[in-house]
Amino acid sequence: MTGKSILSVRDLSIHIGAARPVDGISFDIAPGECFTLLGESGCGKSMTALGLMRLLPAAAQVAGGSITFDDRDLLALPEASMRGYRGGQLGMIFQEPATSLNPVLTVGRQIVEALELHSALRGTAARARAEDLLDQVGIPDPRRRLDEFPFQLSGGLRQRVMIAIALAGSPRLLIADEPTTALDVTIQAQVLDLLDELRHKQDMALLLITHDLGVVARMADRIGVMYAGQLVEEAPRREFFAQPAHPYSVRLFAALPDSERRGGRLATIPGSVPAAEIRHPGCRFADRCGEAVLVCAATPPPWREIAPGQRVRCHLPGAAPAVLPGVGGGDTAPSSDSRPLLEVSDLQVHFPIRRGILQRVVGAVRAVDGMSLQLMPGRTLALVGESGCGKTTAGKAMLQLLRPTAGNVRLDGVELTTRSAGELRPLRAKMQMVFQDPFASLNPRLRIGDIIAEGMLALGTGGKAGSGSDHATAATVGPLLEQVGLRADMVSRYPHEFSGGQRQRIAIARARAVHPQLLICDEPTSALDVSVQAQILNLLSDLQRELRLAYLFITHNIAVVDYLAHDVAVMYLGRVVESGSADDVLRSPRHPYTRALLAAVPRVDGVRGDAQKLAGDMPSPVKPPSGCHFHPRCPLADEACRRRYPEETRFGATHVVRCFKA
Repeated sequence: MTGKSILSVRDLSIHIGAARPVDGISFDIAPGECFTLLGESGCGKSMTALGLMRLLPAAAQVAGGSITFDDRDLLALPEASMRGYRGGQLGMIFQEPATSLNPVLTVGRQIVEALELHSALRGTAARARAEDLLDQVGIPDPRRRLDEFPFQLSGGLRQRVMIAIALAGSPRLLIADEPTTALDVTIQAQVLDLLDELRHKQDMALLLITHDLGVVARMADRIGVMYAGQLVEEAPRREFFAQPAHPYSVRLFAALPDSERRGGRLATIPGSVPAAEIRHPGCRFADRCGEAVLVCAATPPPWREIAPGQRVRCHLPGAAPAVLPGVGGGDTAPSSDSRPLLEVSDLQVHFPIRRGILQRVVGAVRAVDGMSLQLMPGRTLALVGESGCGKTTAGKAMLQLLRPTAGNVRLDGVELTTRSAGELRPLRAKMQMVFQDPFASLNPRLRIGDIIAEGMLALGTGGKAGSGSDHATAATVGPLLEQVGLRADMVSRYPHEFSGGQRQRIAIARARAVHPQLLICDEPTSALDVSVQAQILNLLSDLQRELRLAYLFITHNIAVVDYLAHDVAVMYLGRVVESGSADDVLRSPRHPYTRALLAAVPRVDGVRGDAQKLAGDMPSPVKPPSGCHFHPRCPLADEACRRRYPEETRFGATHVVRCFKA
């Protein structure tokens, strides 16, 4: 790493009408360095990145400041000259590859297009280089993938295609905007390793935008903490993780879930990031800060140097305690019921593959292929695994939203698979689901009062949806909103008027409205900031304690599992390969796949897992491997693993593993 900066940003301000999403931000990045912008959604991180690339939306404009890249003022360049930098010396990986890749062009065409714009390669040579790039970013069978379309690829593969396109111009600075937010821990580890390798090999500067402290600990050389359009702390990685100085930084750490906080409530940050149009006479964090004094609200805080390379914009740096107390609550008491609330035996969900004019069945996608588990009342069972392993399909099949191909599902002793739609209707009140994307699962044309009351009316548990009486709806739904931390007077608002965390609370309130015994939560916190995630996890813990709800929690976030779950089931290619208590599975994992999942989790202490990194992607459920499904990726596999599927091996009362090497 050289001393001279390749990128220098000074007092950059971006305005959208009266709003100031970026309001005077300054930082430098040297060649080969990773500088991380850390903060909650809405603090201006992505707008900063778009400003650097001059890709701002039409209503936005740079109101002041300078952006110097390799001694050239990017803001002074005409658009024609800027195109030579953008995609060439300046590369960018966008947050959502599904919306950034052209759906009607093949992967190869999109990479070749970038090569033709920023290099002299054409025709066969360009295609060969595109294949090399796909191979470089770890995509298996790159020649075949060149002719596939984005929709034919998994989320992890699409993200790696985005990286290949960004690398096509051999950039000297790569901007990565939340490149791993929606990825599994295994794919996330592969993408982060790739970015780290490239920046060291090519002396490439990296601006990484994220809200994941584990990713920051894994990648960053220096960190800039951003809040309400400004940097509030800047520090080298070691100093930042040893002793964060700004009260906002301290609270981000305190909101992280882990096993030590299990049974208590996570420390949360009250309120939310202020709107960009609000003017602040003093510190922008004062309204949410527990240490604020009168001067904080009246006077903008100056930058203070508190250690070599570490500075903070705060009147009282270091005033927040290093460990903020959570609110004690006590873990949910073990269930005294001897009978499971949910029993799943040999569950199968196969989707037929049809071809030809007569649409004959030529095969099947074995999404769930012989799954068994039990969930006791008042407890949380976490179902973990990579994307594509069948977790969500299994959850929907348990609720009979998808009809199983085979197997049994019993809820409170009642068999569900043999019941008709009419017979299932009265049982629906006992089992509800909270979906991964609350915005997609809430009707945008209905007010939230009617959304919540709709299920109550349909299942005969109360509610006056469609009655035309706002007072009646408020009386019924208002207490439910207050129970999930929202105000009763919000019943007349529409979903788009709420933040992501608030919409997830609404989805929980809708599920809670019919008084279920079982709640299936499908990745309910995957796209949320750590502060909002802490609020949702606290809410779920409180509801479970008060109402003895049972949760089937589908996730790939191991930290959340460690905090919330009593029991864990690890799923691979449609089958459970390891299950047991959270302590058994997370502290003493026996299956090589479980060990690989745990080793791939980025930790805030920066320590890497010692298990071997998983290679490649999960095999297709259309044609699972013979024998143990995990053997093509397993470092311990031998001939026995390739011949037959392992039987269950028990370790104690609850710990069950399907592995010959356990």
